[in-house]
Amino acid sequence: MKISQLSVFLENRKGRLCEVCELLGQGGINIRALNIAETTDFGILRIVVDQPEAALRLLREHHFVANVTDIVAVEVNDRPGGLAAVLRVLSQHDINVEYMYAFAEKKSDRALVVFRFEDPEKAIRVLTENHIAIARQTDLLGA
Repeated sequence: MKISQLSVFLENRKGRLCEVCELLGQGGINIRALNIAETTDFGILRIVVDQPEAALRLLREHHFVANVTDIVAVEVNDRPGGLAAVLRVLSQHDINVEYMYAFAEKKSDRALVVFRFEDPEKAIRVLTENHIAIARQTDLLGA
């Protein structure tokens, strides 16, 4: 139930994000979710794509620094307090969230939220035990 996410390190300069998106588009790779964290000198582009291995290879061939990390996508009730309920369960079980971001698509009355956990195996176990749905790779990739 872990999903592959690419982290791409980008210099903080005009047009760099466009270069990545154009490169992936030309390679026939679809971006399904993304997030950018920035510092003054560089940014970290975190993306979920439909072909993670091909995207990693393509980015590295074009001299981008990129790696793969595991994330977990959780179905959250799309209502006030829905995210807080999931975070409460994680907190009660001493599970650290390293970062998170929302996924643009919705599945029925639930939103998808991407989490990077310090201990993804423990997080998956706790979420499952507490009847919190975890999205599969196919849910994110539209496969």
